[in-house]
Amino acid sequence: MTVTDVSAGLRTIQSVDRAAALLKAVANSPRPLSVVELAAQCGLNRSTAWRLLATLDSQGLVERDPATQRYSVGYAIFQIAAAGDHDAFVRRAHPVLQQLANDTGETVNLTVAKRFHLVYVHQVEAPQIMSPNWLGRSVALHATSSGKAFLAWLPKEERQVLLQGKLERFTSTTVTDRRRLEQELDEVRREGYSVCVGELEETLYGASAAVLNERERPVAIVSVWGPQHRVPAERLPEIGRKAHGAATEIETLLA
Repeated sequence: MTVTDVSAGLRTIQSVDRAAALLKAVANSPRPLSVVELAAQCGLNRSTAWRLLATLDSQGLVERDPATQRYSVGYAIFQIAAAGDHDAFVRRAHPVLQQLANDTGETVNLTVAKRFHLVYVHQVEAPQIMSPNWLGRSVALHATSSGKAFLAWLPKEERQVLLQGKLERFTSTTVTDRRRLEQELDEVRREGYSVCVGELEETLYGASAAVLNERERPVAIVSVWGPQHRVPAERLPEIGRKAHGAATEIETLLA
């Protein structure tokens, strides 16, 4: 193990640097990579890359497919992400969310995935607007625009795990038919945003868009919502496009 100078007064451990570079390469790739491909990307020789990947694999940070010998992100990464407090992410996203609240004149929420749920982690209210506080509450995935924006960008097998059992009906407009829900999720991927027309609470309407990472997986959801008299159905496409623009801006900040 050697120590590398990276700037005056700051030194890093070379093996940790290399392991981190490999982990980032695995996480950022749209497909699983071989040890040869990862070594080339990170400027390492094959034996060094193999030893570091074996160590990451033993800790659950990466996972090697025994059939293809290719690497993908391991289960431990998701455990670490679920344990985070999201403060740094919220600080980066806040100016974008504040601008979205000002532009729409409605309440804006940011939700993130935590194990099997979406959880509200930040709320921004437009001037002169008083709204219920949703912070810390989990999201009904099939009955909210936030939940549908999240589900739309997950692989089908993951959606099936999250939506096991009968879909609960909250109001007369709640989508409980799985085929119809899948059709809505197809439209979300085409349009870039989802909508909710009183599906969780009869008087609440809203639109949401997903913040995606390099692999087009949802890392957070931006949502705009309000009472039906202020956010009628005819406003939802305009609000949805603005939410999508904000989500794209946050993606750029995180890149």
